[in-house]
Amino acid sequence: MVYDRAARNALCCNPHYIVNECVGRPYSFGGEKTLDAIVVKDLSFTYPDGTVALDTVSFRVNNRESVGIVGANGAGKSTLVHHLNGYLLPQNGVITVMGTEVVRKTQEKIRRVVGIVFQNPDDQLFMPRLYDDIAFGPRNMGITGEELCATVESGLRQFDLWDLREKPPSHMSQGQKRFSAFAAVLVMKPSVLVMDEPTSDVDPRNRRKLIQFINAMDMARITVSHDLDFILDTCTRVVLMASGKIVAEGRAEELLSSRDLLEAHGLELPLRHQK
Repeated sequence: MVYDRAARNALCCNPHYIVNECVGRPYSFGGEKTLDAIVVKDLSFTYPDGTVALDTVSFRVNNRESVGIVGANGAGKSTLVHHLNGYLLPQNGVITVMGTEVVRKTQEKIRRVVGIVFQNPDDQLFMPRLYDDIAFGPRNMGITGEELCATVESGLRQFDLWDLREKPPSHMSQGQKRFSAFAAVLVMKPSVLVMDEPTSDVDPRNRRKLIQFINAMDMARITVSHDLDFILDTCTRVVLMASGKIVAEGRAEELLSSRDLLEAHGLELPLRHQK
């Protein structure tokens, strides 16, 4: 789906671009009827200083889809992410998550459904030892005793972090912190996972491990990243933002292979497509 002139000129008549009506009903993706995990319809948001961060943004994500959100700095990506779990509330427009509208009275419910892995793991790891960080969310949900112990152990072992359970996060490597942040979110069993620059602090080995892990997930995934090669490896569809608007939307391989489109909006081709 192409929205602005530069994008339209770059991708005219491409059949892979999805007409996105954002009406929150079952729709066809890959030949199979599925339900929407997230529906954003005409979302707009302006900061108190007058900065228009989002301008009538509309898109949707189905309940097993992996979608990348890309754009230059200042495009509105972070503001959009902060709306998806109710940290920010729509000034205009509507967001629904798993059929529930994001409004003030549903914020607590939405935050249990949408898990966000922040760009900086230190923003999510704040307890004296890793075990307590992973236990923090489940404990606040009322899980105690043997169930809590089993939940935390499962979350740590999923990322091969069990042997680090007594270690302070501040003494761990950046890769260990990154996977610990994932564990802290996924132990809550969200239906939607949102990742903000998940590869910003991982080495090539852990990057490959992260790709394999994300591709094995059976849930809605949204990745915000400047790492377009990572987006190609993990996302089937891409949303391109600029100046608070969605300017193009479509299959990842087609959209991220268009030099004219990406350069028109402050991005470069993924490394694998550069010659």
